Amino acid sequence: MPIIHINLLAEAQAAEELRRRDPVKRAIFIGISLTIVALMWSGLVYVNELLAEGRLNSVQIDINTKTNAYQRVMLDRTRIATIQTRLAALQNLQTNRFLQGNLLDALQHATLTGVQLTRLRVEQNYLLTEGTASRKEDDRDIPGRPGTVMERIMVHLDARDSSANPGDQVNKFREAIAQQDYFLKMLDKTNGLQLASPPTAPLLIDGKQYVLFTLDCRFREVVR
Repeated sequence: MPIIHINLLAEAQAAEELRRRDPVKRAIFIGISLTIVALMWSGLVYVNELLAEGRLNSVQIDINTKTNAYQRVMLDRTRIATIQTRLAALQNLQTNRFLQGNLLDALQHATLTGVQLTRLRVEQNYLLTEGTASRKEDDRDIPGRPGTVMERIMVHLDARDSSANPGDQVNKFREAIAQQDYFLKMLDKTNGLQLASPPTAPLLIDGKQYVLFTLDCRFREVVR
């Protein structure tokens, strides 16, 4: 006689199996899982963003530091260029300035019999031209222009011609001055040496006649 097995829990087990396969619960489970994954992904993105922002800040600080260093270097270069220009100007002034001693030495070698130098007058005038400051234009550094000084020198030679025929030596003395090496180098090429005015009428001193005259020596204008 066959044995018949009767499962008294079959109905309960079928209900449980159906419950487990309920699509709504499955959707909820999947939704929760996706939410957890999304939250984890969002957290990872946020952490990466924080790390990237930190690196960006570090790079920006580095750029700012180098920019400030570059600006300091450029400022130092401008200052150095200004100092070098001033030093060159001082050197030029030192080596080329007008020296009274050289003038007196030259006059000693431009003597003439019967002509006596009675007075020496030197006029020195300096015309200042202001410089310009450095500026920036279209992201380009335009260096400034240093100030300059134009030097104008005029030498007046008052002399007395007491030769045998007073007045004859005036032009000869003028030629002696003009041919002296120092004056050839220093005087202006145009009207560098002129009579200030005609010689005076003959005058008398100790029974001897003489005339007075003045030579104007115009030196070349020099920009320093």
